[in-house]
Amino acid sequence: MGSIQKPKVLLIGSITHAKAEWDALKDVADPIIVKSTNRSDFLAEAKSGTFDGVVAAFRSFTSMSITGQFDTEILSSIPTLKFLCQNGAGYDPINISDCTSAGVQVCNVPIIADDATSDTAIFLMLGALRMFNPCMATLRTGEFKGPAFKLGHDPRRKVLGILGMGGIGREVARKAGAFGMKVQYYNRKELSEEMAGGAKYVGFDELLGTSDILSLNLPLNANTRHIVSTAEFAKMKQDVVVVNTARGPVMDEAALVEALDSGKVRSAGLDVYEEEPKIHPGLIKNPNVILLPHVGTLTYETQKAMEVFTIENVRRAVEEGRLKGLVPEQAHMTKA
Repeated sequence: MGSIQKPKVLLIGSITHAKAEWDALKDVADPIIVKSTNRSDFLAEAKSGTFDGVVAAFRSFTSMSITGQFDTEILSSIPTLKFLCQNGAGYDPINISDCTSAGVQVCNVPIIADDATSDTAIFLMLGALRMFNPCMATLRTGEFKGPAFKLGHDPRRKVLGILGMGGIGREVARKAGAFGMKVQYYNRKELSEEMAGGAKYVGFDELLGTSDILSLNLPLNANTRHIVSTAEFAKMKQDVVVVNTARGPVMDEAALVEALDSGKVRSAGLDVYEEEPKIHPGLIKNPNVILLPHVGTLTYETQKAMEVFTIENVRRAVEEGRLKGLVPEQAHMTKA
């Protein structure tokens, strides 16, 4: 009698911190690692039959360079796929509509990334508010403060406006409270008093017009792309500080550069960019902008926990036919 064939699970990208957990999937599945390094090779590898029988896939942070947008063409190349596990809070590289039409359930990693990302937002906010970047740059040239030194502002009693009050936004609000900031927010829906944690709900235009610091903490989708552009900057207070740890395209980068050059925006702190890894030259040359290379979740503890969570979801897909943490657009999808 032949042995029962295990379902296949696919690793797209790499696992760095939870290799033992991935290897342990051999108890319930046949793990396969994608060898391709670009989209055309991936499609060819799929056509060769290597991915036949794959029911669940782990999609790593770096896999965009392998598959490109995870859309109908990619889904059609793995017709047996039923579960797609995204190792990250953001999932804009995945076409959720195409996945839903194909009957593929998608999960991301909620909550786990909230702490590290909100810590990054607070770092950028304080650095931009205090104007630390110009003097840090001149210090490395041999000048102690230098002519570029400018007085910054204290965070206490400043109004922090949070655009997007999900898990990360709420953590930013909670941590900002420790600095004596007044927090207000705009969200698709007003939160309960308990969820808001004392933050005041305001309309979008009021948020723009009354915030001393604007923190972008919303997901990227068709409705949020360039949600902050030229018209929105015009509504903001003079000398506003802007922080973005969400996704680059939620803000019009060229419009931000114009607002910085005009003095409307005094300073900015950015961890994400519209055309990563390319950064607008107007941001690079402006000493009032603190730039990080999309490292918001890149701590050992967070990366390990995210990988483990995603692998556990792959196991859950195989053993139980379900996922934990379906993306909101698929809340209606029931157990497979």
